[in-house]
Order: sequence, then structure tokens, then C-alpha cells
Amino acid sequence: MPMYQVKPICGSDIKIDLPTCMYKLPNIHAQQGNSCTSEHALQNGEVDPAVRALEVRQDEIMRKLYELKAAVEGLAKTVTTPDADLDLTVSSSLSSQSPISTTFKGVTDLDTVLGKDLGALRDIVINANPAQPPLTLLVLHSLLCQRYRVLSTIHVHSSVSNVPPQLLSCLGPRHADSYARQLFQLGFTLIWKEVPKLQMKFSVQNMCPIEGEANVARFLFKLLTPYPSDPALATLVDNWVDTAFFQLAEGSSKERAAVLRSLNSALGRNPWLTGSEFSLADIACYCCVLQSGSASSAPANVQRWIKSCENLGHFSPATQLLK
Repeated sequence: MPMYQVKPICGSDIKIDLPTCMYKLPNIHAQQGNSCTSEHALQNGEVDPAVRALEVRQDEIMRKLYELKAAVEGLAKTVTTPDADLDLTVSSSLSSQSPISTTFKGVTDLDTVLGKDLGALRDIVINANPAQPPLTLLVLHSLLCQRYRVLSTIHVHSSVSNVPPQLLSCLGPRHADSYARQLFQLGFTLIWKEVPKLQMKFSVQNMCPIEGEANVARFLFKLLTPYPSDPALATLVDNWVDTAFFQLAEGSSKERAAVLRSLNSALGRNPWLTGSEFSLADIACYCCVLQSGSASSAPANVQRWIKSCENLGHFSPATQLLK
């Protein structure tokens, strides 16, 4: 170890020991050889292994960042929901994607209806009163599960003291992969809460809630298939939906009897309420007929139509809930 002397201004010499540093110089010839090899590989159309390894590593990092972004955005949507004071998470389910029912001729793309939102699960949050279970939502949820990969979750709000067991499992059993939000396309969160009317939010940060089962049903049905382009047919669908909720579900016995006669007349001309195709009108009217207790006394055409609806299989969550 070499010794160096430094003479300070005030006088005496000070000896400082400095370590001997060894530096490893790069092998210029090896680098030149590697450079020539890389140039030769690029000339032959081959990919440099080092570059390929870097690309693989970058893809893996991007994949992990995507998963992290999806998880964080999903948590942010839950935390910023006004109904974040959830007491009990009951169930989650993952439905395997399968072709949608042949009753729908056209299908809807989520990006078209909800807007493109890369890396985030599209959460639909619904507040429902357990005293008035929304049967139409259970049917539409079943249809959505055939079209998309749906993460279905049920919560109980602190405003509700007791919820029947069948309402806690109406969206299906918990799935083992429910924690991996990035595997799903659509989030369907049902919160049993003391509310006067059904409420739904899609974008919890900047969207006013949609109120009323009829309006929420219209929103969800548009995720399955476009509304009829014919204005007269679209108006007919809306008319039946309003009739179902305002007269069958909430009307007097005379109003319900009048609606049943109208249903019987319409179903005498066509297999479904709006013609030859199954629509939201059939879902709404079927659920309201069952919920009002009018199914057993319904006319012949209505009885036949009820059996046709049940044969589709999408109505089993609603019928099981009423048993």
C-alpha cells in the first residue's frame, strides 16, 4: 500500500494511507467479436438472444403491471362507492363464458355500451331492498353470465338486520378465483340495503344513480342485445315494461286483471309479447306475473307463455326465489 505525504499549512506532515484500487478493463477484442456476431445475426434475420430475453422480461413486467392496475382500480371503485360500509361479503361466482341464448339475434359489445376502459373491471353496483327482491335482475344476471365472464358478489348493508338465506345465494356460489379481478369482464355487485327504490350505479365516481327496477332492467338488457331499431317496436317493449311494474306489480286487483287480459290477447297473436322474438318485455311481465301471484289464475295463452319462458332456463333464479 503506497504512502503519501501531505504538508498542511500549519506545519507537521500527515501520512495518509490510500488503498490500491484494481480496475478490470473490458475485453475490447471480445466486445468486437460479440458485435460482429450480433451484426451477422441481424443480417441473417435472426434475433439477438440478449434482445429477446429483454423483450420477454418487458412483457412479464407489463403483464404484472396490468394485473396490479386492474386490482387497484377495482378496489378504488369499491372504496369510493357511497355504500362502502359493507358488513358481510356473502358470495362471488365466476361464470364460464358460453354462447348467448339463441333467443337473441344480435349481441352487444361492452366497449360499445360502456366505453373502452383498459385494465379495469366494469363494476355494476346495485342497491336492493330484501323486502322487494328484484326478480328481473336475477334473470338478466343469468343471461349476462352466458355472454360475459361475470364476477358476481352479494353484500349486506348495515341498514338491514336480517336477510333470508335464499337471498344470500341468489347469484350463485363463491368461486375460487374471485380474488383475481383481471380474469373477469363485468362486475355484478348486489347490496341488500334499506332503500325505497332499487338503485344502480355503473361508474361510482361520476354517475348519478339509476332508480327503479324497470330502468335498471333496461340498462342491463342493453348489455345483452341492442334495443329494437324500429321506434314502434322499441316503444312497444317500453310500454310492456312499464305496464308490468306499474300495474302488475304495484296496481290494484282490477288493474292486474286488465293486464292479464291484454297479455292473453297479445300472446294469442304471437309467441312472445312483441312478436316472434324474446325481449325485455317478456322478462319484465313474467317476473311481475309471478311476484303478484297471478300465474295460477292466468288465461290459457298466458299459461302457455309462462311455460315457454320457463323452458328457456333463464328464469330459474326467479322461480327458485319464490319457492
